[in-house]
Amino acid sequence: MVVFLWYFARFALPLSRVLKRICLYIVLGMICLTSCKKEKQDTRLVTPWGEVQTDSIPVSDSFTLRDIQTNGEMIMLTLSGPETYYDYHGKGMGAQFLLCEKFAQSLGVSLRVELCKDTLEMIWKLGRGEADVIAYMLPDSIMKTLPDSILGSDSLKFCGVEGRWLVQSNNTELADALNQWYKPNMLEDIKQEEHRLLTTASVKRHVYSPFLNRSTGVISKYDDLFRKYAPLARWDWRLMAAQCYQESCFDPQARSWAGARGLMQIMPGTAAHLGLAMSDIHTPEPNISAAARYLQELSSTFSDIPNVTERQNFVLAAYNGGAMHVRDAMALTRKNGGNPQRWGDVARNMLLLREPAGYNDPVVKHGYMRANETVDYVDRIRARYAQYRGVPMGKLPSAGGSISPVAPRKAKKKYKYHV
Repeated sequence: MVVFLWYFARFALPLSRVLKRICLYIVLGMICLTSCKKEKQDTRLVTPWGEVQTDSIPVSDSFTLRDIQTNGEMIMLTLSGPETYYDYHGKGMGAQFLLCEKFAQSLGVSLRVELCKDTLEMIWKLGRGEADVIAYMLPDSIMKTLPDSILGSDSLKFCGVEGRWLVQSNNTELADALNQWYKPNMLEDIKQEEHRLLTTASVKRHVYSPFLNRSTGVISKYDDLFRKYAPLARWDWRLMAAQCYQESCFDPQARSWAGARGLMQIMPGTAAHLGLAMSDIHTPEPNISAAARYLQELSSTFSDIPNVTERQNFVLAAYNGGAMHVRDAMALTRKNGGNPQRWGDVARNMLLLREPAGYNDPVVKHGYMRANETVDYVDRIRARYAQYRGVPMGKLPSAGGSISPVAPRKAKKKYKYHV
């Protein structure tokens, strides 16, 4: 079309000089539009890792403090680690997270955490306005080491906790609010609070004996409930009793600082998922019934583990530490040449998730884990279960019965329930 108009305007003799000039202007205009369009199409975004993105979304300006409060949410960037952020029984932990959470609460907003793989990704995302604050103890030298192509040194501003957090430099209201809120003793106080929360003293429970009557094999006054509901998970009821003692010491009123409640220490979110009302969470039968359904659900999650006894170990670990962390440990085991379907191998590799080399490994997707607690949890339950099996158990009722942990019987009918 452009060539035609050019030829027409240049060589068409009958046209007047004015008309030719108009045609030339049209041609020049179309050429400019075409070049602009091509320039827009060629605009590419290169990440710090050399990846080319064709994202047409423009770089957004950071939310002001007023915007954050209006939106009701503050977005925090950090790295996974014991001092920064990790998931612990469904609750966020780590001193940097806990401090940022308290600051968000002082603003009257919720806090959303986005984990990054390294400091470069954190700074790049903050510079693009994808978050409000980096809650991480960054050294002063970090800004000097950044290539100018990634971020200008004046784009971000240190503030907050010991002057080591970062916000965008144009978000002065947020920086000022952080500086005014933070006091020199806050970091040490929050570390002490976290340590207190992670001690067993933070679980309020009455410690009952692991045997109600050792001579007759009566474990607890909830034995009939374990016999009734353990078959839902195709477990020996004594294994469920051993787990219950580890969770609550048979105290139906037990509760932890994280919110877990009842005999089987069910978290509120899990209770909602299982249809267990909070008004019933301390009642023994609904609590044990819900836990059995959850165990069955976790067992299905690890159906790729053929050996029943091994699968029970994985289910116990997931009940305590989270299925995603167990999968991380399995991936690390596979990478390190172990058997990801054998709990002994996985437990050894799970302990590596306590160290940076472990939780920063590329195959690990969910970061740091207090793995020693989960490994100890499984060991203690297995030891108590062996103890329970070593005493005379008396005559079991014909309905339900117990299921051997080694060679479970096939159910005569499928258990059905709604989650």
